[in-house]
Amino acid sequence: QVQLVESGGGLVQAGGSVRLSCSASGRTFSSSAMAWFRQRPGKEREFGAGISWADRIYYKDSVKGRFTISRDTAKNTMYLQMNSLKPEDTAVYYCAARRSIQIVTSFNEYDYWGQGTQVTVSS
Repeated sequence: QVQLVESGGGLVQAGGSVRLSCSASGRTFSSSAMAWFRQRPGKEREFGAGISWADRIYYKDSVKGRFTISRDTAKNTMYLQMNSLKPEDTAVYYCAARRSIQIVTSFNEYDYWGQGTQVTVSS
């Protein structure tokens, strides 16, 4: 079993930055893919950015250039650096992992999920 623990969410002003982290524990696959999803109020959970342990990275167009996904293999931790935040970025952000190698954008393709962390961007 894989457990994902998120941290770093909170209240931030528009234009500010926040760094989310996701620490993985338990039995893991080094070749698995991980991703950040978010769910805005009243909307479906959507893909934001993904990274494989083979260094493949994929961003949703709306966050490209503002968000940066990264990982620290030694710490078994994934990060999402979010800059130039906008009120529309307000959402619950989830860390997810799947047993397969490829990054995909559909939430039902992921096997493990963190508890979610709230990011609120004030105007």
